[in-house]
Amino acid sequence: MQQILAFGQPLGGVVQMAYTVPDLDAAIRYWTDVMRVGPFFLLDSSMIEDAHYRGSPTDVQLRAGLAWSGTMCIELIEQTNAAPSVYAELIAARGHGFHHVALATRDIDADIARFEAQGAPAAFTGRVIVGDRFAYMDTTAALGAMVELIATNDKVEQLFAHMKQAAERWDGRERVASA
Repeated sequence: MQQILAFGQPLGGVVQMAYTVPDLDAAIRYWTDVMRVGPFFLLDSSMIEDAHYRGSPTDVQLRAGLAWSGTMCIELIEQTNAAPSVYAELIAARGHGFHHVALATRDIDADIARFEAQGAPAAFTGRVIVGDRFAYMDTTAALGAMVELIATNDKVEQLFAHMKQAAERWDGRERVASA
């Protein structure tokens, strides 16, 4: 039987849909007011360590907002500098919009190897200080978007569960939640 994580999605399943946006504040207004998704939790690139884009260090700067709709995480990402990145790459190719889906994994090395064996190399890797490693696999040829692997340890699982619970209690008034 497949393990269901504390935020309601199965281990190994799609837990997030992510979009690049030109203006995070405007995107959050749209998602909260029109899509009725919220509240958003804000993150920035100061939370990323050891970032590598296609094997080389990158100083990508970004702002992101995460919110839950049911058991699905919605991530909005605004890149705030011109550093090479998976975000700038897809924005240059087709503009802002759908960027990646994320999968929860307990064995990120095995999943990286699995994607690479299918011809999808790691395009962006690093660590998130609130959790563990991540890797964006270049699945654009097959999916038209990337796949992010999120190493899901107990700390990450509880953080996502906290955000999901905030969404369940959300009354639509506050667009952005405080941690």
